[in-house]
Amino acid sequence: MNAINLINDILWTYLLIALLLGCALWFTWKTHFVQFRMLREMVRLLGDSAGTKKNVKHISSFQAFAISIASRVGTGNLAGVATAIAVGGPGAVFWMWVIALLGASSSFVESTLAQLYKEKGKDSYIGGPAYYMRKGLKQPWMGALFAVLITVTFGFAFNSVQSNTLCAAFENAFGFDHAVVGGIVTALTVVIIFGGVQRIARVSSVIVPVMALGYVGLALAIVLMNLGELPAVIGLIVSHAFGWEQVLGGGVGAALMQGIKRGLFSNEAGMGSAPNVAATAHVSHPVKQGLIQTLGVFTDTLIICTCTAFIILFSGAPLDGSANGVRLTQQALTNEIGPSGGIFVAVALFFFAFSSILGNYYYGEARWRWPGGWLTSPWG
Repeated sequence: MNAINLINDILWTYLLIALLLGCALWFTWKTHFVQFRMLREMVRLLGDSAGTKKNVKHISSFQAFAISIASRVGTGNLAGVATAIAVGGPGAVFWMWVIALLGASSSFVESTLAQLYKEKGKDSYIGGPAYYMRKGLKQPWMGALFAVLITVTFGFAFNSVQSNTLCAAFENAFGFDHAVVGGIVTALTVVIIFGGVQRIARVSSVIVPVMALGYVGLALAIVLMNLGELPAVIGLIVSHAFGWEQVLGGGVGAALMQGIKRGLFSNEAGMGSAPNVAATAHVSHPVKQGLIQTLGVFTDTLIICTCTAFIILFSGAPLDGSANGVRLTQQALTNEIGPSGGIFVAVALFFFAFSSILGNYYYGEARWRWPGGWLTSPWG
């Protein structure tokens, strides 16, 4: 266990953050700040409809956006933000914003590449990093390695995080046993994923708008209830990100690291996940899907994560570590709207985590084609 923690600390403290931030800065510069220049076009493109090319069942740009948002918006938006604030202080929120603004360019590039190198599968288009590593970089071994790693990561590790946090929220709100909640989630997941990417797309395109709009609407109501305190909360976030007191006490470093880590986990920009579903969409030009997935990063972090941050900071919930993760979010919302707050978070988290499980499953399953019952696509 100590060896695993050491490797994790090295990867997250030095290697991965440097690589992801470096790529984000490079892509932002080389694309001439595409994530800011083309914001209006991103919104417009969501209305693009599915294609009608013969013998291929396409999903629309909006459905691809919904699946990617389903995976991005999960426990990280409720529990992860709470942990970032509890550990790194309010300043972590500022660095989450920064990583989203920069990382959006990485999402644009990886999703555009997924469209460029997609292939026609049995029921829909398929593609993603494993495919453009094999076809674009001409490195089959790299595509094969990525396919294995993303299957393990999203199929097992990330889904375990989502389901565990969901169970913890239901136990805290209703006293439900973990095994019961886990069994229900598993049964619902099986019913949906056996319908293939089209069923996942249809379910996601319904769940995602409902869960996002409901949560944002509640957060907006809380902001309006505490409108007079909004300047103070924003000032708290900025001051803890740069203040001299925090610099001398090491708080800025903690805020920076927590903001970056939680931001990257939440919006997944540059992780190679969203391109897997971006490749399935039918669009007239690859850049269109790149722009739509860029909007997904903004939706996840700048809107959903900010909602959680404001709920916590407005509530006056203690940030001393006595409550952490989803329990801190539940306590904060309970302070704002009463006992129903904890129940609302549990229900919201069910939709957030469940939709993430569906999206994560697709990220893993879509890496593989099964002609003759054998895994062949990463090697060609």
